[in-house]
Amino acid sequence: MTSLQHFEEQKSLGQLASAVRRRLKEFDADDIVSRIWSHDHTVWKPDPTEIANRLGWLTLPADLRGRIPGLQAFARQVAADGFTRAVLLGMGGSSLAPEMFARTYGTAAGALELTVLDTTHPATIARVEASLDLDHTLFIVASKSGTTLETLSHFEHFYARTGGRGSSFIAITDPGTPLEELAGSKGFRRVFQNPPDLGGRYSALSLFGLVPAALIGADLEDLLFSAQEMADGCKAVPAFENPGAWLGATMGEAWLAGQDKLTFVLPASVESFGDWVEQLVAESTGKEGKGIVPVAGEDIGPPEVYGEDRLFVSLGDYPGLAPLRAAGHPVVTLEFGGPKTLGAEIFRFEFATAVAGHVMGINAFDQPNVEEAKQATRAILASLQEGGKLEEPDPGDAAGLLQGVAPDDYIAIQAYLDRTPETAAALQLDRLALRDRHRVATTVGFGPRFLHSTGQLHKGGPTSGVFLQVTDTSRDIDLPIPGKPYPFGTLMDAQALGDLQALRARRRRVARVTFEELEQLARSSPGTR
Repeated sequence: MTSLQHFEEQKSLGQLASAVRRRLKEFDADDIVSRIWSHDHTVWKPDPTEIANRLGWLTLPADLRGRIPGLQAFARQVAADGFTRAVLLGMGGSSLAPEMFARTYGTAAGALELTVLDTTHPATIARVEASLDLDHTLFIVASKSGTTLETLSHFEHFYARTGGRGSSFIAITDPGTPLEELAGSKGFRRVFQNPPDLGGRYSALSLFGLVPAALIGADLEDLLFSAQEMADGCKAVPAFENPGAWLGATMGEAWLAGQDKLTFVLPASVESFGDWVEQLVAESTGKEGKGIVPVAGEDIGPPEVYGEDRLFVSLGDYPGLAPLRAAGHPVVTLEFGGPKTLGAEIFRFEFATAVAGHVMGINAFDQPNVEEAKQATRAILASLQEGGKLEEPDPGDAAGLLQGVAPDDYIAIQAYLDRTPETAAALQLDRLALRDRHRVATTVGFGPRFLHSTGQLHKGGPTSGVFLQVTDTSRDIDLPIPGKPYPFGTLMDAQALGDLQALRARRRRVARVTFEELEQLARSSPGTR
């Protein structure tokens, strides 16, 4: 980005502009950018733990370009072997980038159609399975740690359904994980060892993203070339001309100014970029009681439905942004070259998020609170294995929580539901109704998927969240998990209960409602201002 472009952007930042300029001067004075590239952990914290071994994403575009021919050859071979579909079994950083690539690029001629399965809801799993010809489906088991509960449960289910045909499975994991060992013992077709020096949310341009992208026939050269161009632009230039440093400074200074609701405005062609970047920002910055709240998928509204806590960032310009600028909301409009430059935007936001972490004084690469809901879930499942039963928790007072929503709060809908287009559309209407009534930011996450994404922010971030956990009242179908004494539906119920317990242990404002109760609340809850 040129100095002139940055100057134009500064004019849209309002009162933030001077703070951003000062911060960029500090970056140059303190040599922040070059220290990031030299893997200097003290940019974030004195302790190198979960920093020094988490910076491999900086050079992925260059490091992995040489792997492209091999990945493409593998994709051609599995297609020649008769595979027409691929199903990715993964969560969080292992699933969001592949889904983004599939929704953005579609399926090239002769390539495999990709479905991403990142839920434990039995109806969703059954619907995916019913759509498959198992004899021509390749299953991708993706987990950095190799121990992800949901992913291994999916594997056991589909491994049994294929009659134990290991050649229908491949794995993507770090070297030496239990998944790598499992793949060897079960005769997987291939194991892809990912570079271990990066976290899951920074892995879009690693093998976790590139293997599924190759299978759908995406142009890996374009993806990594545009990412490399952006990486080069984020290196040895003054901070004011550095697109990643400039955006990171803006995000960090907005947070310091109380404009911590980072609201994305995206073209339809890369709408799924919002789900990926939501995890990147939420899990990287939501800790130590701090956090930038990413708001993805919330339709643009008129200025009067927003409080004073927003920073809008758009890829390209939109008519709805002009009234927001005129009303004094800070708006960042980034030039966007279309899906062909998606790799550049991935790298830009990775670098910017790391820089924002420096401004906030946090480690942008750990996730200290993610384990809380997992531990609660494990305790519940252990109790079930010993003959216990799921407790019916106090649902709390959702209407009362909404009446107490404050100007700088956000409302998070946590939907432990079957993720269908119809349900997603209904939840979208609910969130917009709540936003317009309460003039606060809203987010929607499907469980347990969001536990591997925004869940870190919910527990470790600021206390400004108001959480509405939405659960099924009944299910028409359930599916057993081979080797487990409980089915998928019970696993999902345990995950919802574990999350509820973890939020309440953190004294977060949370209530449990049914889908029908949420609809009623969204339509009838009184505004607070």
